[in-house]
Amino acid sequence: MKNNLLNLNDEIINCTLCERLVDHRNTVSQKKRKAYLLDSYWGKPVPSFGEIDSSIFILGLAPGAHGSNRTGRMFTGDSSGNLLYPTLYDNELCNQPKSKNSQDGLELIDCYISAVVRCVPPQNKPTLYEIETCRRYLLQEIKLLMNLKVVVALGKIAFDQYIKCMKLLGISSDSKPLFGHNKRYTLSNGITLISSYHPSQQNTLTGRLTPEMFNDVFKLAKAISLQNKH
Repeated sequence: MKNNLLNLNDEIINCTLCERLVDHRNTVSQKKRKAYLLDSYWGKPVPSFGEIDSSIFILGLAPGAHGSNRTGRMFTGDSSGNLLYPTLYDNELCNQPKSKNSQDGLELIDCYISAVVRCVPPQNKPTLYEIETCRRYLLQEIKLLMNLKVVVALGKIAFDQYIKCMKLLGISSDSKPLFGHNKRYTLSNGITLISSYHPSQQNTLTGRLTPEMFNDVFKLAKAISLQNKH
């Protein structure tokens, strides 16, 4: 199964299915932000991060232009990661609180991070076509991650798309899933789905999402994952 996941990540990295996204990721990688002029940008689809036997699945929207698109690792090198990884560290879900680049020694503990779309979209807004095209990779991942107990969807699009994947796989919820911060649903396959506001600056700088609110989500996810192991 691990080889299948590695092969899938290789397929993702080499994907060129969405012309608009290919053009945009290349443009961003060439027109670098001033702070990163000396950096060599990844500039390709960003693979998922974590181990195949993880029990917690974290689903985001898409790579950041000068974050994951630059570093090549999910939520690495931007403000969203500056909140996500310290929160994971506080809940013993990774080995260090900082995530600067793909070679910084960061390791996840019992969690796996993915995204709805693997290439940076213009204005951080993928089209429906791009979401649907990239869904093939998300569906394959879900099928390969056999030990999942909890899914944390970061943002409404991630939440809606995970629900869509579940419907395609014939899996239902105990009640109608409605997005909201720290809401939880039990799926018919036994997995708990938790929704969270996305840790973007749009939410954190406005106070819509505080570190305490975000920590509550992962505190709950960790507790459920441990409970289901006993």
